[in-house]
Amino acid sequence: MNSINDLVHLSYSSIPKYSELMLGVPTGFKEIKTLGDLLTINYKPPTIEQQIRGNLVSKIQSGQNPYRGIIGYDDDVVPALNRAILSGHDLLLVGQIGQAKTKIAESIAKNLLSLIPVVRGTLTNDVPITIPEEELIAILNDIDTSRISPEFSVSADCETTIRDNKLDTKIDWIDGLSRYRYILATPDISVKDLVGQIDAIKIVKKGVEIYDIESYSAGQLLQARHGIICIDELPVLDPRKQVALLSVLQEGKFTTGAYPIIFRPDVKVVATANPIDYTHSGKIIEPLFDRLRSHIRTHYPKHISDEMLIMSQEVKIVDRSNVLLPVHILKAMAKIAQIAREHPDINHDRGVSVRMGIHSLELLIGETERTRSIKHKVTVIPRFCDFHSIHQASKFELLEVEDTYENRFNILNLIIADAIKQVSSEYIHKVPLAEISKIKNEFTKNKTFAVSQSIVGHKKINSADYESQLTRFPVLNKIVTKMIGIIQAEQEEFVKDAKVHEIGIDNLSLSHKMDGEFTASIIELVLEGLRWTEPPILEKKDNSYASA
Repeated sequence: MNSINDLVHLSYSSIPKYSELMLGVPTGFKEIKTLGDLLTINYKPPTIEQQIRGNLVSKIQSGQNPYRGIIGYDDDVVPALNRAILSGHDLLLVGQIGQAKTKIAESIAKNLLSLIPVVRGTLTNDVPITIPEEELIAILNDIDTSRISPEFSVSADCETTIRDNKLDTKIDWIDGLSRYRYILATPDISVKDLVGQIDAIKIVKKGVEIYDIESYSAGQLLQARHGIICIDELPVLDPRKQVALLSVLQEGKFTTGAYPIIFRPDVKVVATANPIDYTHSGKIIEPLFDRLRSHIRTHYPKHISDEMLIMSQEVKIVDRSNVLLPVHILKAMAKIAQIAREHPDINHDRGVSVRMGIHSLELLIGETERTRSIKHKVTVIPRFCDFHSIHQASKFELLEVEDTYENRFNILNLIIADAIKQVSSEYIHKVPLAEISKIKNEFTKNKTFAVSQSIVGHKKINSADYESQLTRFPVLNKIVTKMIGIIQAEQEEFVKDAKVHEIGIDNLSLSHKMDGEFTASIIELVLEGLRWTEPPILEKKDNSYASA
């Protein structure tokens, strides 16, 4: 017994005997597998505040990105986040839908929380070294504990595990994302969901008293212990439930029901709100509004390149190795979202989520597979003629006109046409005017260039394929070749940017995918651009292009 007492006392009263990989994580932590191992190295668990602040400082000093996956916020939101974390603030992120508010909370949990050692199988992330010294000695010696204060340190299940296994109690090192809890504020969220409740099943099974701690089932606050709890759309939470968060923000503790026990979850609260709800009087009760000490405004991507990077990062693709997303296609998709956000008939208060662009890009890939790739076994490379497929992802609300499917359909068609016009015009202006002027004579002779989703880029047995048609237009062929070079150079620069943001480039790199489908996509870019020269060189008739 004395050896256990001495070990615990020495561990609690001595400085750590280890160097750290990051704050609170010993070098060689994978070899530290039991409670005895923790005590032997005099392990000292850092608080959530120490973890977030210390790891942020370390990343800033080493030039690392503290918020991997967050794009377009370097000049405003990221500095605000850094100030708040260094100041020890809980956060309220205010912004419209699809502005990465919850992704920021996840990023903090993933990148700024250290690994911590918890007793294996515990729901409330029980770190055994947080048990007061005298209590831990009593538990290890399997004698009744004498509580110094009515505070929860570890769960009853954890105590039982330690009593049964002593110094051989197994621990697991869990990461920050495992200690992240997300709550969407909806009417069915209860106070018990947040702070926990008396569990009748436990009372029946264990035969415990109703007010015994063993009858308690932890809520989200305690399940997020030593981590991040994200309350999404906080103003939607009714005032009675908001009150449950007050003492956590002010004093770092809460109570529940009739338990004579104080719970200290050691969590960082990150809440989100829509600007409409944020400014509406009474939506967030004033004491809570005041205790969320840093209010940070988010925004949609200010630069089209940021929107392109976000789409590339977030798009879900099943067979990534068979997909190429050319930079001009990404640019047009990003332009659609940006035009929609400024459109006079679209509700600006509700916003146009970045997710609309992401989901539209996924539909575009699916449409390319449906019409060409699966049937002809060619690379999935979208073209402008595929863009009509994105209507089912048109997630915006009309304001100035009646919000009907027909009106949204028509407005999105106009937005798509405008985006394609702007992007194709940008590229065609990079071609010398003298070369462009020669195109008209070719179309006077050859009349049309057929464009269709069902026509593949290169197929020798069918003279209607894009590359076969191109042989009849030597000047157009020369311009397309020049445009391929322009797109290749832009694609390489975009790939470099993607690498900086640690975005996968397997569907962005041009290597091994330079086939007729890529040429076909460039051909459509050029033909669209020729429609918007001054004066126009071509006009569009159904799925064909003819001389003006």
